[in-house]
Amino acid sequence: MTDHDAYEKATRPEDITRLFVERSNAGDAAGVAALYEEDAVLAYPPGQRTVGREAIRALWEKVLANRPHFAPEPPLPTLISGDLALTATPPSDGAGARAQVVRRQADGSWLRVLDQPEFADPAKGA
Repeated sequence: MTDHDAYEKATRPEDITRLFVERSNAGDAAGVAALYEEDAVLAYPPGQRTVGREAIRALWEKVLANRPHFAPEPPLPTLISGDLALTATPPSDGAGARAQVVRRQADGSWLRVLDQPEFADPAKGA
């Protein structure tokens, strides 16, 4: 059984954001990583990429060690094309958006493939 199989699965693309918040607030780095495909790409830390579920788990262990609290953010409308979907949420601080590409798995659940949690402001040259 993989880490992904041990956790509640996202039955809709929008479920991933809720599960992310729940698992992050519980300090569960493995649970957060289970929301990603094995070879997923996370654009975090800012300006860098973290590639692969195991690297994402290791990153979240470090982030969650500081016990941050994540507030739920209402999703923007999801765009679905076949087995791919684009999900997004507007950050509560009003700075841009967060966007993810998710893919339907063979069992009908959804996992993140690409995750852009922060967008650099082009006006600031970042």
